[in-house]
Amino acid sequence: MDMTQTIASIPLFAGLTPMQCASLGAIAVCRTFSRGQSFFYEGDEGIGFYVILSGKVKIFKLSSEGKEQIFHILEEHEPFGEAAVFAGEHYPASAQALVETRSLFFPRLKFVEVISREPSLALSMLALLSLRLRKLASLVEDLSLKEVPGRLAAYLLYLYEHNDDSATVKLDISKNQMAGLLGTIPETLSRILKRMNDEKLIKVTTRSILILNEQGLADLARGARRLA
Repeated sequence: MDMTQTIASIPLFAGLTPMQCASLGAIAVCRTFSRGQSFFYEGDEGIGFYVILSGKVKIFKLSSEGKEQIFHILEEHEPFGEAAVFAGEHYPASAQALVETRSLFFPRLKFVEVISREPSLALSMLALLSLRLRKLASLVEDLSLKEVPGRLAAYLLYLYEHNDDSATVKLDISKNQMAGLLGTIPETLSRILKRMNDEKLIKVTTRSILILNEQGLADLARGARRLA
């Protein structure tokens, strides 16, 4: 692996010079996690952050009753754990590999030394943190203000809009994980998917969903329509 080229290909580090990428490559550590293996747990000391090279990672919290709330499902080139690096605190949530995942680990102390010499890197990361915060605020709004059908409709539309113009949305996570992401339980999710299927808003298959009525989903997402 050419570490400098790998660093340069990551959007978080876009615009950095080859010398800056080489500085980051000198402190990066390649780590591979098997499916189900944890990167860190909520409350662990924030000793560094990760960038995914391949695979899929869920960021989540567990309630005192053991209920899981998923905040993000992250994929290739997305960073996580970076908030703890900037704050110098503990990780605010847990991270677990959903499939075998290759990653780069950036130790906090060495990374802080690098960005103290390269302020443009800090600005790039702050822009990404701001985007992540907006997504989290949107999730909180959906969980607190929308009913489960509206949350699911909004999520399906999000996948549809990021699906290269195909009306078929591939389900890369299990229905249990999707339920956790939407703040509900698998049984409720299955019932709502069936009702959407019956009303011909979507067509559900084993590992994908065909969007049949985009406008109907949009109406459901914004509360202008309810399922029968």
